[in-house]
Amino acid sequence: MNKSDQTNEKIVMSSAGSRSVNLWQRGDLTTARTDWIAEEVPVALVYNGISHVVMMATPDNLALFAIGFSLSEGIINSPADIFGIDVVPVCNGMEVQIELSSRRFAGLKERRRSLAGRTGCGVCGVEQLNDVGRPVSPLPFTQSFDLTFLDAALGQMRQYQPIGELTGCTHAALWLNEQGEIMDGKEDIGRHVALDKMLGARARQGWHTGAALVSSRASYEMVQKSAQCGVEILFAVSAATSLAVEVAHRCNLTLVGFSRPGRATVYTHPRRLL
Repeated sequence: MNKSDQTNEKIVMSSAGSRSVNLWQRGDLTTARTDWIAEEVPVALVYNGISHVVMMATPDNLALFAIGFSLSEGIINSPADIFGIDVVPVCNGMEVQIELSSRRFAGLKERRRSLAGRTGCGVCGVEQLNDVGRPVSPLPFTQSFDLTFLDAALGQMRQYQPIGELTGCTHAALWLNEQGEIMDGKEDIGRHVALDKMLGARARQGWHTGAALVSSRASYEMVQKSAQCGVEILFAVSAATSLAVEVAHRCNLTLVGFSRPGRATVYTHPRRLL
């Protein structure tokens, strides 16, 4: 590799979770052009000074990620259980320092687990197989959603993925109210992290009525996280896994896959849908 090639490989930091990079395309390997790639950094969640988990994530909306993760993992019951959040750049990544109430921190220490998060598998690194599929209280049947509202929300999903529009590399999670209006949406390279960021925004805003829409498949953990936060209806753009369907059926969550314009496959509890 000559000096010129080394210069062309230099990556320049950009804002909003993306970077510019020089690259080459098949058919012309002599001319470099500039394009964008999504940032992927280790993000450590540290509770009361003790590191709990490291996830690979897009480094934006990390305070919301911390709130959503804490809720969806059952570490807290509400954002009020968190007294403070500081996002601190550290060597090779980011650290989110979370101050929990004494009661919640004591509960966390009792069931603390160490895991290394991955964008593809949310259970990588759990210490015990019994940690997979922790029980979730059955959801009530208080929500309903008219499927005719779904198409408009699907058509607007890309507006909530500015990094994805640049890079083609992110998932999105949206919160829809009962009229199908998008209240907010978050994106990340990891579908679990995008969902946690959205759940954090939902909790901070106090939204309860409506449904979640994710741009990915519906894995077991996507269902588990949603149900843990009281979400009764989950729409996924792609398919659902067998364990996701089992968990959704058991905890009374309405799970819908293949959510596309004019199409929806309902796996569980269709009574909430109109």
